[in-house]
Amino acid sequence: MKILYFDCFSGISGDMIIGSLLDLGLDFNYLEKELKKLKLKDYKIESKKVMKNGISATKSNVIERHYGESHHEERNLDEINKIIDNSKLKDNIKNTIKKIFYKIAVAEAKVHKKPIKKIHFHEIGAIDTIIDVAGAVIGLNELGIKKIYCSKLNVGTGFVEFSHGKWPVPAPATAEILKNVPIYHNNIKFELVTPTGAAIITTLASKFGEMPAMKLEKIGYGAGTKDLNQPNVLRVFHGELDKDFE
Repeated sequence: MKILYFDCFSGISGDMIIGSLLDLGLDFNYLEKELKKLKLKDYKIESKKVMKNGISATKSNVIERHYGESHHEERNLDEINKIIDNSKLKDNIKNTIKKIFYKIAVAEAKVHKKPIKKIHFHEIGAIDTIIDVAGAVIGLNELGIKKIYCSKLNVGTGFVEFSHGKWPVPAPATAEILKNVPIYHNNIKFELVTPTGAAIITTLASKFGEMPAMKLEKIGYGAGTKDLNQPNVLRVFHGELDKDFE
């Protein structure tokens, strides 16, 4: 059984997940072609090799084309689901993408004490987030991954600024999503786990903790944006699960 183990010693985000899958060998042209099925306009996705504290990693970026003042478009869950449903992606991929966005919506609704229907995503409703979530699901499906395991999550510490103001790390919605997941920080004053990264990995991972026994075949590194005092990368181990652990 083909599995991935996500080693999140520097956290996890949507772009880091896509970068790690591309680093494993996911074909960029295939990913780009599949993402076009969402029929989203005014963006492009790019991939490049970078160095993070001496480690070669792949950095994935979604670049939005803004006309006039730069802003993130707000969308509610129904609008995001409509984009997904109207695409020509496979049904299993659509359903997984919608499940991830539903998890974010539930967390936001709990934090703001509003019905899910009334929640308008700010940063989360932006094109780059939709592309990150869809790209991660598309990539994992294409690589034939049957099961995902994940380490404890290094969430970082300090404060983060976003549309609602300044909040301690992990941000409220992220903390809500990470309930029942083992988390820690090692005094890096930065948001290491984003709401998108948290929603993707908690939706897809079967178990959090130690690496399962596996025959290791490939390792991928997905780069984060910031430069830290440790490699800001998501490391993923790809291989065959030991039969004793199935």
